[in-house]
Amino acid sequence: MLYKFILTTIIFTTIIIAQNNRGTVRIEGKTPMTTQQETKRKTIYDFTMKTIDGKEKPLADYKGKVVMIVNVASKCGYTPQYKDLQALYEKYKEKGFVILGFPANNFLWQEPGTDEDIKNFCEINYGVTFDMFSKISVKGKDKHPLYQYLTTETGYNSEVGWNFTKYIVDRQGYVVGKFESKVSPLADEVIKKVELFLSHSE
Repeated sequence: MLYKFILTTIIFTTIIIAQNNRGTVRIEGKTPMTTQQETKRKTIYDFTMKTIDGKEKPLADYKGKVVMIVNVASKCGYTPQYKDLQALYEKYKEKGFVILGFPANNFLWQEPGTDEDIKNFCEINYGVTFDMFSKISVKGKDKHPLYQYLTTETGYNSEVGWNFTKYIVDRQGYVVGKFESKVSPLADEVIKKVELFLSHSE
């Protein structure tokens, strides 16, 4: 009788523990989260932005692409990086690479123009054909929700330091890299990162 009682108790306890752990994902070094929470993890696809032509553009349209997000300015010492950004885009666009340019006037008022001014500047001076968006704020109290996400929820949790800060996003919409302004779009480290995630299937 005692043996049966002990065996029954062990089985009952095992069932209760299994029920309590159901639906929980344990990741080494992280707080356990439910499968529902994991499913709802935010990506860039949760945002809709306005293009430089004034049209609403869901970033979900870029699903399956490797994306570079960069805040740009027309009167910055790094403005010539537009040329390298365009070259990078031309080199890898057929493999599923896109660049999204977001003009911002946060740093010494180096992007003072209208969206039309910015568009004309980019096309005339650098032949830009990658996707450009309407001017936003990337820092401060009026920071756009996209940049609130980029700077606080991606693992690259620090403010944008200057114009031409570059984020790399994988084919699933997750941020997987960040390069500061001084790093050229054609630097080896950038190209290696882009090629690495282009090699990954959806």
